Amino acid sequence: MASPLRVLCISGSLPLSSTNGRILEIVSERITAQGAEAKIWDLAENPLPLVGAEGSWGDPLVTEFQEFASLCDAYVLSTPEYHGSYSSVLKHQLDWLYSSHVGGKPFALLSTLGGRSSNNALNHLRIVVRWVHGHCIPEQIAVPHAKESFDDDGNLNSEELSERLDALVASLVDHAAFYRDRSESLGV
Repeated sequence: MASPLRVLCISGSLPLSSTNGRILEIVSERITAQGAEAKIWDLAENPLPLVGAEGSWGDPLVTEFQEFASLCDAYVLSTPEYHGSYSSVLKHQLDWLYSSHVGGKPFALLSTLGGRSSNNALNHLRIVVRWVHGHCIPEQIAVPHAKESFDDDGNLNSEELSERLDALVASLVDHAAFYRDRSESLGV
């Protein structure tokens, strides 16, 4: 029996209680409901050093992050959109991932915005994913007026957004299974 699919979820915001972090938690829960394993890398609990900082190349958390990423079948990147792009928090984490860790695997992209909808952060992330030889799934979600998407208990109050998140998760899990089967059949 094959092991469950593994998905690494990476948040572009601190803390995870932010609207962006909450969206990522919901996606993670829905991935788990699909029978896959989802892990959110919590940068607050597992801080990664800046690339090039003294001792950064041998940092044990960097090694753990890269090894875990290598074992994963898919990835979710979720970021608030700041100044027309993705956050420095997400960039900080992505700087530690190379094609040797994530190449040939699918990515789902999400962004949250305080105001009107924009796809700038998602477009920029697609370039980064392509650079590390990953594959962005066709579904992506930009959540405008993100704070208005939740009730007082942190639950989604938009059925449309909930359905879109379900579709994104289903697509990611399907793509992850496809790419894993393909890699195994090619002996990669």
